[in-house]
Amino acid sequence: MREPVTVRFRGDWGQANMHRICGWLAQEMGDRAPEGSRFAIWSGRGGSDQVDALLTGEVDIAIVTPTAAVSKLYGEHAGLRCLGVIGQRDRLVVAVDAELPVQTVADLDQVTVATSPDDGVNLVGYLAHRVLRAAGKLTFHYDERPFPAIRRFAEGKADVLVHEAIMMPAWQRIADRRPVRYLPLDEPGWPGATVEAGYLPGLTEDLRTLDFSDFAVLCRTDLSDEIAELATWCMVKTRRALEVQYAHIPPERSPLTYPLVPADMARTPIALHPAAARVYAGPDEALDDALIWS
Repeated sequence: MREPVTVRFRGDWGQANMHRICGWLAQEMGDRAPEGSRFAIWSGRGGSDQVDALLTGEVDIAIVTPTAAVSKLYGEHAGLRCLGVIGQRDRLVVAVDAELPVQTVADLDQVTVATSPDDGVNLVGYLAHRVLRAAGKLTFHYDERPFPAIRRFAEGKADVLVHEAIMMPAWQRIADRRPVRYLPLDEPGWPGATVEAGYLPGLTEDLRTLDFSDFAVLCRTDLSDEIAELATWCMVKTRRALEVQYAHIPPERSPLTYPLVPADMARTPIALHPAAARVYAGPDEALDDALIWS
């Protein structure tokens, strides 16, 4: 790469993990790009808006979670490629007031649900409304992000919570004011996953539910090989610079699962950009720790 480049990222609302991933890549790429290169991060919602921004040319690299949604909604799109996956172990979980006489989602009726809207962008809302199709008459309280919805449920303003980010402390407090139970989930065409007994308050046995894991780092097919290679190289070789930002949290409770493993990063929900594939196929060189320890 000889000439300066401009790279536009799209992260989250500004303070969550997607923005942190974008900031990490922007700095690491900037340290290695020609003088005069520019890097910008646009705020986004982490859902289908990210892909729309890519395909319209508004941004060059965007982060989407969960990766299951990428393969389900965009797996056949010829204009998209992936640079890699950043690990996050997450699940979509249905929590209910323990006094509700229900055993499955189909039993829910005449109750109030706290979740996210199915507005064509929010992927929590997209999946939540599909698993709730079997239920009866429901009233909804919508929030874009998980924590207002969790608080609404914990305070007794909703009978049911359908959301993700289960590793966060807010989920550990949902039983402080009321006893809770959890309902199993299964959705055809969507990968299932398990929450182990004891991981959530009041969870006395393993819960079978839906996977909501991992951050996909997406780009367009026409992203230049030079930029794609540099971004992927930084993801692989400077990954400790991202990991150390979460090292104070146990890996099983971290919103970004570490250590990051290149072989896992290369298991992408859609095809890799060819330049990214070459990086993952290359030699397993030592990590670049210079910026961490300098």
